[in-house]
Amino acid sequence: MNLKGRSLLTLKDFTPAEIEYLIDLAADLKGKKKQGITGNSLKGKNIALIFEKPSTRTRCAFTVGCVDEGGHPEYLGKNDIQLGHKESIEDTARVLGRIFDGIEFRGFKQETVEKLAKYSGVPVWNGLTDLYHPTQILADFLTLKEQFGKLAGLHLVFVGDGRNNMANSLMIGSGKLGINFTILAPKSLWPEGGLVKTCREYADAAGSTITITEDIDGVKGADAIYTDVWCSMGEEDLAAERIALLKPYQVNQSLMEKIGKKETIFLHCLPAVKGNEVTEDVFEKHSEVVFDEAENRMHTIKAVMVATLGN
Repeated sequence: MNLKGRSLLTLKDFTPAEIEYLIDLAADLKGKKKQGITGNSLKGKNIALIFEKPSTRTRCAFTVGCVDEGGHPEYLGKNDIQLGHKESIEDTARVLGRIFDGIEFRGFKQETVEKLAKYSGVPVWNGLTDLYHPTQILADFLTLKEQFGKLAGLHLVFVGDGRNNMANSLMIGSGKLGINFTILAPKSLWPEGGLVKTCREYADAAGSTITITEDIDGVKGADAIYTDVWCSMGEEDLAAERIALLKPYQVNQSLMEKIGKKETIFLHCLPAVKGNEVTEDVFEKHSEVVFDEAENRMHTIKAVMVATLGN
């Protein structure tokens, strides 16, 4: 599998085989790191880490993953460069592309990461935008594969804000890899219809289903329940409205019992607002898997850098 020179802006751009390759490569790199074995595939490579939005997992994962493979990461916060302010995104991209070998971007507009990829001439990786969060989905799927030994045929249910970047990206990835995926959310927070149509086409090809519902019974039979914060970064002024709207969709013991399976796992991309989208008792019961998932951000991000930029 040759992904050299590719950018990761959304999983829509990758085939099922390419996504599975990245997950398997991450598992291999994780196993080696557990044995104290790191590599040098990024030796001599300098990587720009652009952060409009702050982060714990994304920043640490890119930094440690890069260093593990012999590269140099350079953090560029929103006040460190003139991205789209005194200098256009296009011009900033052309400058960074002449200095760095790869660029990570975590911020607001999907258009920004797309311009960075178009004009920089180097691999660009989406560490999160308002529309998509592809590196998180790779970590989620590695975690599912560790727990169940497979991905195709699993039933994954996302509960909460069904039109945020996590719901969008899980729907894309699930459709491509044959996971039966359900979004459980109030109708006002359902995903955009065009994206649902595209993901159902992916699912049809993979032999799985995409279901969008507001019926709590949609959790029945789930192998994994996934939730995220009710207010994404930049939406803090909507907090009271969202809490009122989403309270019936809280992942609590009652909802977990509706599933009807003891082996169901709970996933969360973190940070979690316990008492909102998930109760503390449910979170703590499944915390080992949740923090496996957090650790897997690093292994999957490392795999992306190795596959697209590594020697």
